[in-house]
Amino acid sequence: MAGHAAAAAAMDAAEKTRGKYAALSFAAIAVVLGLPLWWKTTETYRASLPYAEIAELDTLRFQLTVPVSVVFAKGSLPAKQERKLPSRKMQDVEIPLNPKTSVTSHYEMFYRRATTQEEMILAQKSLEEVDSSLRTTEETSMGSITVYVVPQNSLLLPQDVAVFVGKHRSAVLRSPLNAEDALTKVDAHVQRVAHAMSFTPDSLAEALADRVLIGQPGAEWKRPVKSSLGYEITFSLLNPDPRSHDVHWDIEGAIRRFVKPMLEKLSPVAEFSVDSQILYYAALGVTPRFDPASSSYRLSVHSLPHVINPVEARLGSSAASLYPVLNFLLYIPEDLHSPLYIQGKDGSAVPTNAFHSPRWGGIMIYNVGPDTANETSFPKRVDVNMVAVMEVFLAQLRLLFGVSQTPLPEGALLANPGNAGLCDWELDRLLWARTVENVATVSTTLTSLAQLLGKIGNIVIKDDVASEVFHAVESAQGALQELEAGQLEAAFLASKAAVTSSERAFFHPSLLHLLYFPDDQKFAIYIPLFLPMAVPILLSMAKILRESRAAKKEAGKVD
Repeated sequence: MAGHAAAAAAMDAAEKTRGKYAALSFAAIAVVLGLPLWWKTTETYRASLPYAEIAELDTLRFQLTVPVSVVFAKGSLPAKQERKLPSRKMQDVEIPLNPKTSVTSHYEMFYRRATTQEEMILAQKSLEEVDSSLRTTEETSMGSITVYVVPQNSLLLPQDVAVFVGKHRSAVLRSPLNAEDALTKVDAHVQRVAHAMSFTPDSLAEALADRVLIGQPGAEWKRPVKSSLGYEITFSLLNPDPRSHDVHWDIEGAIRRFVKPMLEKLSPVAEFSVDSQILYYAALGVTPRFDPASSSYRLSVHSLPHVINPVEARLGSSAASLYPVLNFLLYIPEDLHSPLYIQGKDGSAVPTNAFHSPRWGGIMIYNVGPDTANETSFPKRVDVNMVAVMEVFLAQLRLLFGVSQTPLPEGALLANPGNAGLCDWELDRLLWARTVENVATVSTTLTSLAQLLGKIGNIVIKDDVASEVFHAVESAQGALQELEAGQLEAAFLASKAAVTSSERAFFHPSLLHLLYFPDDQKFAIYIPLFLPMAVPILLSMAKILRESRAAKKEAGKVD
């Protein structure tokens, strides 16, 4: 009997030992294998990003290098100073904007004598022919400038003209009269011309408007449209009274003759799509005031902001477009409010009878001619003078892109850009501004993305998102290097690539997958899974711990 009891006690002790080992095995497997495996399989994947490079881009130090060639014709310099040619000179002008943004303009001046072919061209008497011929003698790259200096008695320039700025990338400058140090005086004139043909502090401040506050009050009216990969241009004819007016406008021919050449000139900047539409019974939404003195109706400047919203609701083009929409509206007043004129701040009628809205477009009011007033049949046929209309719309398009009147030196003469509506050097001015704006946009986008990912740790960062970020950083750094090297075209292309990659990364749909998955939802999901397994293991471990302590106390009493 005693032996049977001893055997039963031994079996009970062995069973307890196996239970302890089983509990310890389950606990070890759960801690050593289960928890790491669960942690690894449920963690948020976050690819590495170049945070250090992004932090460096947050502080932008632009150096814009402009190559300037100064070519002296025979007799434009005294013989003593002509012996100094060829020579080089560097000029740096720093434009501090704020602690995180600064621009240094670096002009590389190269002085040389004119070649025989250039001398023959400069001997001509037609500025247009000279401008066209000089382009063929020296292929200049985007962003570069060539200034030709002619003698004081040259018949090429009119008597009251000191400098002629061509429609390509060259200018003709008259040498100063009886100057002891003519080279120094020419250098001062060349610097003013080069600044006007490249960029100014105001144009750079407008390009960096998101990083630098514009100090002049009311300067928002001239803010150009933001840089984009594409633009949609819509021409709309508003006929509020189709029963009275049968309006005909040759918009297809006008686009082909006037708009298409300018958009081809602007093709390096962005892609463009053009469409047109006619809207009937579309009124301005503002009641004009009758002016007895002129027997006409007037729209005051203060009422113009209230014109856009009612009309914009009828356009319906911006909702379906991926790119910014530029609207150009031609409004034919109804008979009840004809003729209709826009009244300026001085009380007189605006000559163009049009106005433009920054980053939106422009509106022109087209009054029906008096020759239709005697017609008795309705509707009256109205043939729109598209030449006059397109002159206004193209001028507004230049304003929207920031190609405004350039502050040139006194006594300067500008060449007519022709059908293109834009000179080569004006395109360069636009590219300088857009390149700077693109790099600043990339800096802001990547900095915001890095801050967002740093604050919210459960956002997934996939490899393709990281690849876009790396490409954006690399392209932005490349654009800064190309600007410093004076390669405007390469810098602009790199900045466009940087903007594209940064926008793709910032708006990647995978970034939102776990954004709205808070911690309380995690506990609600995982507790029902882990609690049934964890409670028995924890209770077994607690029992083993109590038994171990009790065994130690019994051993101490026996001793």
